Amino acid sequence: MSKIVIIKYNAGNTQSVSYALERLGVTPLITDEPEQIRSADKVIFPGVGEASTAMNYLRERKLDEVIKSLKQPVLGICVGLQLLCDYSEENDTTCMGVFEVAVKRFQPNGHAQQFKVPQIGWNKLTDLQGALFNGLSSESYVYFVHSYYAELSPYTIATTDYVQPFSAALHKDNFYALQFHTEKSGEVGAKILANFLEIDAPTLPKK
Repeated sequence: MSKIVIIKYNAGNTQSVSYALERLGVTPLITDEPEQIRSADKVIFPGVGEASTAMNYLRERKLDEVIKSLKQPVLGICVGLQLLCDYSEENDTTCMGVFEVAVKRFQPNGHAQQFKVPQIGWNKLTDLQGALFNGLSSESYVYFVHSYYAELSPYTIATTDYVQPFSAALHKDNFYALQFHTEKSGEVGAKILANFLEIDAPTLPKK
């Protein structure tokens, strides 16, 4: 039986993600204990809230170092994606740097009536790549709540357009991250979570 851990911290929307996993027949462990996190088969790093407060909390407990050191599959969700990036414009925050990507605030400019910030609601995924999206068609719809976005980059494995195209999902080595909320995205979100649970840990080069 796989051990699935959800990281508990001051910005983690842990209960809704836990319920989503339970609907898939999986009972996760919600914890901030480093050894429990390191010993998991899969780790989920969800998030809602504000970047600098979350990063300060993680650094004070050295959870940022634990997360960066993980070798098993890791899935960041929403603010979890943003904290795995290099930098966020939200309160000028240096993040974990797993993905060499900047997180910026939406700037609707002349389109203020068309594009509200934050983006709240359903939007479609395009340019899907990799095992996380097995069995899903391009233009599947998922649920977003966010004012900040990760720029397009070589790590982008799904794109969404709101104000401009941005990274709906990122992948590097054993790290995966989603800007949208899988746990609020119906059958599509459930399928993505199920796909993540099936992903094997990659063979990483020794450092």
